[in-house]
Amino acid sequence: MTDAASGARRRALLIVNPYASRAERVRAGAERAFAAAKVDLDVRITAKVGDSGRIAREQGLSGGYHHVFVCGGDGTVVEAIAALADMPSAPAVGVIGGGTGNLLARALRIPLNPEKAVRALLRGREATIDLGQLDRGSHFAIGLGVGLDEAMIAGATSALKKRYGVFAYVYSALKAGIRLEKFDARVTVDGRVIDCRSSAILVANLGTVVGGLISFGKDIVHDDGLLHVCVYSPGNFLDAVRIFTRMLRGTAHLDRQVTVIGGREITLETLPSRGVQADGELVGPTPIRIQVRPNAGRILIP
Repeated sequence: MTDAASGARRRALLIVNPYASRAERVRAGAERAFAAAKVDLDVRITAKVGDSGRIAREQGLSGGYHHVFVCGGDGTVVEAIAALADMPSAPAVGVIGGGTGNLLARALRIPLNPEKAVRALLRGREATIDLGQLDRGSHFAIGLGVGLDEAMIAGATSALKKRYGVFAYVYSALKAGIRLEKFDARVTVDGRVIDCRSSAILVANLGTVVGGLISFGKDIVHDDGLLHVCVYSPGNFLDAVRIFTRMLRGTAHLDRQVTVIGGREITLETLPSRGVQADGELVGPTPIRIQVRPNAGRILIP
């Protein structure tokens, strides 16, 4: 594939997290697709958390690449997107899902087959995506959660994910849902204070996940310059089942035990302190402060 303006072969950088569950097979498929498309490819391997962002920033900007592709889980992908954020001259990032959940790839309708993903993205277009930034410096593109979804992430151990794949999250979610632990919380959204007793609080950047199967709210989109706080306060297990069923139908935001509010600056406090997950990575305990970086990330979409 050549650059339309210069006629030169296009160049891409592929950042691979070798520890992601599908990394080896996905990398091989991606390399075949780049070769078939006649795109010159350089591959860089991560060794630890933070490497994806560092490689994208240090090599993606100066290497003359048309695109930066990332093969790994959601955390690895978002590292690279955040590292190149707010840089109009930086290459757009292509997502090749190599992890267990691959929620960002699914939300953006990017095929999970690596060869189909590369073909679709090379022929696709550039788009922007809002990013959530934590006061601890890290970023998220999908969502940040406390309560049930954090317990789901924490309970899906590496051993379970290696053995059962995405069903490790299903098993962990069922365990957390049956316990239905509750906590007191104070959420401040652009100065507005909400005190509540909740089982789960989600700060969502994407309105839907799992390929559109689960919906948090009809007005939540990835490029509106806002993050949306979704507070779920079921009284019992049957209430939780009802709310989840409404998520599948796209009407959870209408439930009497659900509150959804959008904003740019968010503070989340809980009593007792609770663990926090962001894009499937555990990022420490509450309290936590979050702000949106509107349309900061540049990505490729089919």
